Amino acid sequence: MKSLLPFSLLLTICLLASPAFAQQDFSKVEIKVHKVAGNVYMLEGAGGNIGVSVGNDGVLIIDDQYAPLSDKIRAALKSINPGPLKFVINTHFHGDHTGGNPNFGKEAPIIAHDNVRRRLTGELQPDTGSAQPMAKEGLPVISYAQSVSVHFNGEELKVIHFPRGHTDGDSVIFFAGSNVVHMGDDFFAGKFPFVDLSSGGSVQGLEKNIAEVIKRLPADVKIIPGHGPISSLDDLKAYHAMLVETIDVVRKQMAAGKSLDDIRKGGLPDKFKDWGTGFIKPDRWIETIHKSLSAK
Repeated sequence: MKSLLPFSLLLTICLLASPAFAQQDFSKVEIKVHKVAGNVYMLEGAGGNIGVSVGNDGVLIIDDQYAPLSDKIRAALKSINPGPLKFVINTHFHGDHTGGNPNFGKEAPIIAHDNVRRRLTGELQPDTGSAQPMAKEGLPVISYAQSVSVHFNGEELKVIHFPRGHTDGDSVIFFAGSNVVHMGDDFFAGKFPFVDLSSGGSVQGLEKNIAEVIKRLPADVKIIPGHGPISSLDDLKAYHAMLVETIDVVRKQMAAGKSLDDIRKGGLPDKFKDWGTGFIKPDRWIETIHKSLSAK
């Protein structure tokens, strides 16, 4: 039976193997600005999508991609609103979402779940090895166990921790007035997700968390995924249905005594073909589900 790749190698694949992440020459990366709704914009570049709140209070960003892109991100922010950066929120600790922390942390306080800070300091290490701590300037200075509210630009941003999904430090941000939600990497729009099992993630937990988020959302909500285009509630429901059905496929075959190799060879139903066109291919997704279901 093959084991999952070590955390560091798999994370490198996550950051580099897809066209969305593969820009090693950051000078060629273009930061694209998309209006979402209300006070909220989305920046698309290399790495996780950045959520932006703009208004009379200034600017707040959710995630900050890679450090070499910080100047380009600043320029994109100034094109939307010339006000000062007031807050940075991290949806989780992965480097394609927090790489700019040491730069932006000099300008504004960083807010994140307790486990994000613990992983960025190196206090909490992945199961498969050690990770280098982030520079002090890039560490969250405000952390929380369950949730925190930021009252900014005329609306409440509810930052809520959803445990054991993509990682053990995931947060989803709900913009109460603009009717927008930023999902971080709990949501890979239209693709199989990367679930970081070595850092507290769980396929079953992710499915449960998405179901819970769906219950909270109105029909006309706009959704910023961790990766992919601005999405709708129907897109998120389709993603959840994929999680439920693919987990069930693997679970039933495990219950029938089939090995991981046999399940991989059998693959997934053809209806999920397009979901496997991202950097997580069907055999990797099957393997991730199998390991997650096998964990005690």
